[in-house]
Amino acid sequence: MSDHHTDSIVVRGLRRVRKLLRDEKTPGPNEQLLTRIREQLQECAAGIGGEISTRQRAGRLAGTYLQLDAEGRAAFLRIVANEFGPDPRAVSAAHQAYQQAIGSAAQWEAESAMRDAMRSSRLRILTQFNALPQGVKFLVDLRADLLHHLDKDPALRSLDRELESRLGAWFDVGFLELQRITWNSPAALLEKLIEYEAVHEIRSWSDLKNRLDSDRRCYAFFHPRMPMEPLIFVEVALTDHLADNVQAVLDEHAPVFDARRATTAIFYSISNTQAGLRGVSFGNFLLKRVVDDLKRDYPRLTTFATLSPLPSLRRWGEKHPAAWLQAFSAEDLERIARCCTAKGITIAGADDIRQLLADDNWAANTRLARLLQPGLARLAARYLLTAKTGDRPYDPVARFHLGNGARIERLNYLADTSARGLQQSYGLMVNYLYDPDAIEANVEAFSRSGEIAATAAIRRGARD
Repeated sequence: MSDHHTDSIVVRGLRRVRKLLRDEKTPGPNEQLLTRIREQLQECAAGIGGEISTRQRAGRLAGTYLQLDAEGRAAFLRIVANEFGPDPRAVSAAHQAYQQAIGSAAQWEAESAMRDAMRSSRLRILTQFNALPQGVKFLVDLRADLLHHLDKDPALRSLDRELESRLGAWFDVGFLELQRITWNSPAALLEKLIEYEAVHEIRSWSDLKNRLDSDRRCYAFFHPRMPMEPLIFVEVALTDHLADNVQAVLDEHAPVFDARRATTAIFYSISNTQAGLRGVSFGNFLLKRVVDDLKRDYPRLTTFATLSPLPSLRRWGEKHPAAWLQAFSAEDLERIARCCTAKGITIAGADDIRQLLADDNWAANTRLARLLQPGLARLAARYLLTAKTGDRPYDPVARFHLGNGARIERLNYLADTSARGLQQSYGLMVNYLYDPDAIEANVEAFSRSGEIAATAAIRRGARD
């Protein structure tokens, strides 16, 4: 058996063991257990005693929660959400008093009283976990559980908003510490890099070692209260060109590039590791800190860009058939139809293109792939510039990079021909460029009005 295959088995085994450890829970809930949970929550809400008492109460409550199975945790969260919110009668009375006090000397005192009335016991309970050594991590994991149940139980939304707001304050980018990860980093941290990699799976130890070689850099952001729990991994390739193919970047057998000659840093994988921090912004200048670190070590670097997936392009395209009519011209359709006729496939309109692409084997047909390129490039350009969720880009990766001050630089066709790449985005990837001189202006424009920074070629592609 080859070392590569053995490594793959070991990596998969590590994942299974960690999952089994997480899944060992005590069944529940029952009435006796629910009564004990309520009593512990009430003790925490009352907040009687000093710091030691607070820590002991929070520790007991956390221990109870961690022993529960999924059903028990859902019941726990429902109790916190429904029974420890603001008192509606107190809020109503405080609001009435405030309305009566408007314009008088008592207005500000009434406003303060109304604010106090709206403060829930939930917040007091959650804050007490801060006293525990692993309390912040406990709350992050608790919110991950909460998000899992949110769609099924809308009553949990108020608790989620309070917890998200609290975590947002605790995880301000100013508190985060940037560390470089190397092959000599602690084994536990390397295991987490394998486990948490969300963009391009790490398939073996040799794959991991390749990503930590001399022409690569890997960084992780940490919170001081979670010193061994990375929040984000950033993987970088040092090269002399704007990368356009992720299989080439990940090739373990490619020669090692002399990093001293590097002019370009390619961010090819950025993985958020903590599900419980979904929606919590780490600040607009997260990657700027990585850029500054790279510039210090490699003064010749002048280009900082990503090679990023478009994870929602195919899903969006399936939901918007009209977008295909705009992306594929009559001339495109005629050429593709002639190519497909020989294979017994009829292409009568743009909707048939979607059906053709449902089978990922199209990418192996060089001529067909070449004929599909102009239309798919236009589809992707329109997607990046016009597809929205609310007033922000539909694509989650675009939201991240544009929010951090990047510019949409270039679309790369068949840049990811893996099964996942074809299923997500028909193999298309995008370069987002981080121009240190324009980052702040781009962040400001995007935050203020949703303005998307993009090259003329991308804008032209979206209009054609």
